[in-house]
Amino acid sequence: MTAEIVAMRDSATASLLDTCEEALAAAETLLAQARDSVAQHVMTAGQLDRRAAEENQFAVHGFAWFATYVETLRQTLDWARRLHHDSKLGELETLILQAGFGEYLAQLAGGISMSQGEIVRAADLWLSAEAVADFAAQPAVMALTEAGNAPDVRARIAELVEHSVDTGVFGELGLEETYVMIRDEFRRFAAEEVIPFAHDWHLRDEFIPMDVIAKMSELGVFGLTIPEQYGGLGLGKTSMCVVSEELSRAYIGVGSLGTRSEIAAELILNGGTEAQKQKWLPLIASGTVLPTAVFTEPNTGSDLGSLKTRAVKSVNDTGEAVYKVTGNKTWITHAARADIMTLLARTNPDQPGYKGLSMLIAEKPRGDDANPFPAKGMTGGEIEVLGYRGMKEYELGFDNFEVKAENLLGGTEGNGFKQLMATFESARIQTAARALGVAQCALELGLKYATERVQFGQPIYAFPRVHGKLAWSVVEIMMARQLSYFAARQKDQGKRCDLEAGMAKLLAARVAWATADNALQVHGGNGYAMEYPISRVLCDARILNIFEGAAEIQADVIARRLFGAAN
Repeated sequence: MTAEIVAMRDSATASLLDTCEEALAAAETLLAQARDSVAQHVMTAGQLDRRAAEENQFAVHGFAWFATYVETLRQTLDWARRLHHDSKLGELETLILQAGFGEYLAQLAGGISMSQGEIVRAADLWLSAEAVADFAAQPAVMALTEAGNAPDVRARIAELVEHSVDTGVFGELGLEETYVMIRDEFRRFAAEEVIPFAHDWHLRDEFIPMDVIAKMSELGVFGLTIPEQYGGLGLGKTSMCVVSEELSRAYIGVGSLGTRSEIAAELILNGGTEAQKQKWLPLIASGTVLPTAVFTEPNTGSDLGSLKTRAVKSVNDTGEAVYKVTGNKTWITHAARADIMTLLARTNPDQPGYKGLSMLIAEKPRGDDANPFPAKGMTGGEIEVLGYRGMKEYELGFDNFEVKAENLLGGTEGNGFKQLMATFESARIQTAARALGVAQCALELGLKYATERVQFGQPIYAFPRVHGKLAWSVVEIMMARQLSYFAARQKDQGKRCDLEAGMAKLLAARVAWATADNALQVHGGNGYAMEYPISRVLCDARILNIFEGAAEIQADVIARRLFGAAN
């Protein structure tokens, strides 16, 4: 390649980056106008009016999506600039940037899909036609919306990734070398220990084998972010993202095993006494103790302030100070094989809402298939589910179930909800990473099938509406990934990132579902057959818009933060 050609290419790349910068500025202006227009309908005297926000929920949540799109564009451009600085911004990465900006800018002007059948448009946010027209007429916006995600761009992306199915690399991720090494190690583990068996585990609705969990323990999965002084690896949330994505790419159940340890460790690190940290964190880090999270109750869902499960302080028959727990919990993952439960219960019935809640570290014996809950005062039944198998879901009943009083998290009652809130950032970043893994798996399955399936004398990948679906998945997965990495970096730097984590979870969950749905469509009728793994991945993807904060709750949380309301 001659120096002249290199110079021309560098000039074209710099021009694209500058164009995206100008378009981002225009999108930020439109977002500021949207905030002002929505605020006129939902804010009073500078404060969010909760009743008005509920009455105008479609607009409020739509604004959250607008803000998520703009932040995604910002982080995608930052990724491209960093790659360009390091001479790693190749043709594929450039096209991802171009297509991503072109599509998201067009949706900002024309409508964003919050879910099937729910398209939020600028007019729904009371933006004037003139404001939208002015945005769309900006030269940079116009150039990118007209040519950014054009059919020839998608065709070229499809051509560039056609032979990447074996490597699973669809563009430079922009990770530091340490994270690349971590990713490669867990990709090898997944290829050897999980992928060949995952679909059978799903079809038979079996537990993930304990020997796989033991090998995950050896790799440090359960102590990934626990400080070294407590037996962990002391790595950050970015490493958690990388590991969770790779394990979920193999099987979401395996990728989610670490979630329970992550939540329990965060609770104890942030809210536990030093004695509780010294006792429990090394056991969690080593995988000796498997935790589960016991928060949700029947008919409460995300309304944790309405929890009714009681924990009454008492003395048991042996004279030991205990809490006796009575009530019901539901959607408890991996409950039978867990050794401890982080259990949210009401210790003060006279305190309304969140104030009377406390968090307990509840010990229990590990169950098995024959006797899943061999604990006195505790019963449980399995909830059969479409996907997200491998750990099993349960309903639990407690009838004077005893928890040692010393296991009250932090040693003071009434802090349970506050302690739980402190885990939401990490949990949502980790869930975004799981969604990315599921999306990546769906993309790879779709690409493999499309390049091997021959119809009308050629692989179906040759048809634009087939390769176009998969090319767009390449783009949007990368964009959601960069948003998730950004949230993780913010957390690693000790910055508040509940907004960024919420945005990452909101977008990545939608991307996972869209990618899985499109990949199944590429499979045609075969995708609907249970023998094909894409049928499992579709079921797995569907839960991501529900747990760790349903998409509607997530959009509400994002909007309240953006309007300055306390969460």
